[in-house]
Amino acid sequence: MKKKTKKIAVDELRSDYKRSDFGPLVRGKYVERLRRSSNVVVLDPEIAGLFPNAAAVNAALRSLAEIAKRASAVPRRSR
Repeated sequence: MKKKTKKIAVDELRSDYKRSDFGPLVRGKYVERLRRSSNVVVLDPEIAGLFPNAAAVNAALRSLAEIAKRASAVPRRSR
């Protein structure tokens, strides 16, 4: 025989918890740390539409980085 489970409303805390047991609520407590340490880049929609997935974006950026590296390594002739 299965035990019946009691459904709890999502907004309710268990009876053994009190709001005073938790610290003060602070909105955006970790937002600055996230901004400093995050490496997420948001592409403009028209640029994002050019790539089918993240792997394609990474491949394009690697290719561009290699081209830039080669271009900076070539010695320039003085005129």
